[in-house]
Parts: sequence; structure tokens; C-alpha cells
Amino acid sequence: MEGNASVRCHPSVSISRLREAINSLDSKMASLMSQRHELEVHLEQAVRLQSPIHRLPNELLASIFVIGVLEMADESPVMVPTLMLVCHYWEEVVLDTPVLWSKISVSPHDSLEKARRKLSRSKSCPLDISISFGPRLEHLNTVTEKIIHAMDLFRPALWRTRSFSLSVPTRPQAHAALARCQEDAPLLVSLVIQIYRFQDDHYSSPPLPLFRGHTPRLRSCSLTSFNFDWDTRLVSRLRVLKLGGYFNGFVPSPSTLLGILRLCPELEEFALRNMSDVDSDYCYPISFQEIDLPTTSKIRLPRLSRISLYCSGNVFTRQIMNQITFPNLESLEMCYLENVTPILQLLYTQALTRLPLQSLRIESCLFNEPKLVILLRKLPSMTRLELIDVEDASSNLLTSLSFSQPWVCPKLDTVTLDGCTFLDWDSLRTFVESRLPANSYPRYQDAHAFRSAQVASTVVSVSASAAAAGYSRSNRSRSAQHPQAVIPGPRRIRSIDVTRCSQISKEMVQWLRMYIPEVKCEPAKGVWGEPMMP
Repeated sequence: MEGNASVRCHPSVSISRLREAINSLDSKMASLMSQRHELEVHLEQAVRLQSPIHRLPNELLASIFVIGVLEMADESPVMVPTLMLVCHYWEEVVLDTPVLWSKISVSPHDSLEKARRKLSRSKSCPLDISISFGPRLEHLNTVTEKIIHAMDLFRPALWRTRSFSLSVPTRPQAHAALARCQEDAPLLVSLVIQIYRFQDDHYSSPPLPLFRGHTPRLRSCSLTSFNFDWDTRLVSRLRVLKLGGYFNGFVPSPSTLLGILRLCPELEEFALRNMSDVDSDYCYPISFQEIDLPTTSKIRLPRLSRISLYCSGNVFTRQIMNQITFPNLESLEMCYLENVTPILQLLYTQALTRLPLQSLRIESCLFNEPKLVILLRKLPSMTRLELIDVEDASSNLLTSLSFSQPWVCPKLDTVTLDGCTFLDWDSLRTFVESRLPANSYPRYQDAHAFRSAQVASTVVSVSASAAAAGYSRSNRSRSAQHPQAVIPGPRRIRSIDVTRCSQISKEMVQWLRMYIPEVKCEPAKGVWGEPMMP
């Protein structure tokens, strides 16, 4: 009471004290709020550190980034910058992982400055370098300048380049860029040189040898319209060889190409594309005519598993195929080669000893259909058959694939009949039905009877399960006594392509989709893009 009386007696003193008390409380509250903020920050950090990703060592986190950025199939070029935006810790890890910066490209969408940053951050790790400019010739001088600047940037790093890809519009641009490839490339494994325009060039010569002829690890080489005078130092000891775009005197002779193949005994993939504009027997000298050499003198390529022949000259291709053996060939593509019957005969000869061919593609070629059937009878491992725009594929081919005396290509499950308009519907339906599992639709007259039989069998199976069990035991005993009675059937067709087959109606396509999981069908189109399917 005395205090209250004194306050009432001295109002000025009480106001100042109250204000001081309030200010003191404000300062204490501010200090407490600051302490609270600091504690919240420490709490957030402590909670964040409990996350497994933050307990990983830097090396393990860097390995995860490398797998996600460089080894995933859906690699995205913006992945590395995205990782750097997550937090400062991730940014430091990314910047300290040189392999994340090892893929460097220069193109209309990738600047030289960006390539320079990647080159610096990659330190001394192996590089994958790509210089890619399309076939368009707008601003040709600017493109040439960018290509030269890019090569000047990459030249000091050629010693650690693992793969090098150069795609340019013209030969002079390629020669100007490759003139700067005069350093050793001891780590180079893959080389791609692509020139889009195949025009003659008699004013610039290729700078040879590339990389001073020192590419001891080179195993994959893809050259398109690049004239390298067929220097064997560049194309020896290869596992992948792809050549294309050689016309008007730049085509190698069969003996030259066979000499290159002889230097690649471990070749696994071989491709010829647009190799010649000469496709007549009369245009080749007598020395180039086919000679059936004995097997012992042919070039043996035991690891060759894939051959692709696309518009490579009929006689020229037969010359090459006749001189090599390929006991482990698994995939063969023949496109735009006129008559491929002689090549089918060569394949049949190879199949008499060993030919595990699994995929065969014939596009826009002529062939003898009975000889193709004879070859298919020797290919029990065939799983994919592609016939595109071939006029010699008739219903007899499908008929031969529909009978089991014995089964032709029993493992066949993917069939392409794109543009094959000489196949009738009855033979196609018989072919599909013959390769369906047992107790399936072919035993009945139509789909309704098939579905009714399925329902009836389900009802009967409930009441006859005990009898079926006894029968199965006795049946197994008889099968054990006579194992030869069990005859395995062919593999069911999983995919079929009847694109541009105008004789196949929409109802027929619907029937195919009842029994084949994947049916591709695109109607044929006229000159103005109008559909032609009835």
C-alpha cells in the first residue's frame, strides 16, 4: 500500500521507471528471440544431418552423381547444373568431381565458353569430345570459324580424349578441323567423322596421318564421306567399323576393303552405307568378279555379330561377303541392294557349319523366295524377321512358316511385313494361328466358340480336378517311358507390323490384336497424304 501511495504521490518517477522496465523487457525479448533463431538454425542443421544423403562421404555422393548423370539411359544435359542448385554442399561435390565435366560438346546450342569451363573443371580425366554442326550451309564462314576455334581449344587435351566426334557440313571444314589433330591420342577408343554433303572436293587434302598415327586403343571407327586415303593405321585392330557416303572415285576397291578387314580379326560390327553408285556387273573389271575361294583362304571374323548393308552396291557387297566367314553372326540388314539371292546362298553355305542368326532385315531388295525359305530352315535361332517393301514375299513364305515338318524358325516372335502387299489374309491368319499355344483358338471355327469352350472348360475343371490329378500322374509316367512323344511347339508371335499393307482391313487388324500383344498398323498413304486403306 505504501508503494502504491508513493507512486500516486510521485507520478513522474513511476512513468520513467515503467518505461525503463518495458525497455529492459524488450531488450531481453530481443535477445531471447535471437537465441531462439540461432537454436532453430542449429536444430534445422541437426535434423538435416540426420538424413542419410548428408551422412554419405563426398566420394560416395560423387559416385552417385556420376551414375545418375553419365550412366543413365535418359541422360539430360541440364542434370549437372540442376545438382549444383540444390545446396552449397552438392555444388562443392559437383565442382570437385572432374568426371561429371568429361562430356564436352560444341554445337549451335553449346557455346565455346561453356566448353572452356567444362574443359577446365574436368582436370585430367578422359574426355568425350563432340563437335556437331548440321548440314545447313547458312552462315558457312561463321560455322567454319567456330569449328576452328573449338579445335584450337581441344587440341591441348587430345592426349586424354577417349572419344572424338566431328560432324560438319563440308569436307574443307572437316579437313580444317582435323589439321589440328596432329597430337598423339593414346586413350582414343571411338572416332566418328561425318561429312553431310558428298560433293567432290579437289582443292583440300586430308591431313594425314591423323593423331600422328598413334591411336593404340582405337576400337570403333565410323567414317562418312571422309577421304583418308584408306590409311590402314587408322582402321586396324577395330571392333566396330562403319563406312558410308563414298562416291565418284572415293569408293575403295574390294581388295582394299578386304585388306582392312584382314587387319581387324576381332571385328564385332560391320556396316556399309551409300558406298557406291555403280551397281552393275559390267562396270567392274574382271579382277573384281566374284571368285569362290576355299574356306581356308577366306578372312575369318569369329566375333562378327552384326552386319548392316545399305545401298552399298550389289556386286561390291557380294565381293566382300564372298571372301569372309562369320560363324557368330546374329544380325544382318540388307537394304537397297537389288538382287540379294547370291548373298542368301552365301548365308546358306555358312549355315551348313554354323550361323546363329537371330535377326534378318531385307528392305527394297529382290530375292528368290524358295531360296529364302531354304535358308530359314537352317536358322533355328531366328527371332526377328523384317521384310520391308519387298515384292518377292508371297503367301508361300508364310505358308512355309506355318507347318511343323519340322518347324521353320521355331523361336520367331517378331515379324515385320511393312509394305508387303502380295501376302493374302488367309496365309497370314494361318501363320498366326499355327504359332498360338495348344488348346487355343485354331481348334475352333470362330472366336465365339473359342470363348464358350474356355468357359466350359473352367466349369468342368472344378468338378474333375481329382480325376485330372490321377490322370496327370499316369500321363507323367507314360511320358517318362516315351519322352520322344513330347514335341515342343513354336514360340508365340509377340509383335507383328503390317504397316502399309493395303490388303489388310481394319477388321483383320482387330483380329490380329486378339492374339498378338503388339500389332503395328499404319495405313498406306497417297501422293497427298490421304489414307488408302479401305
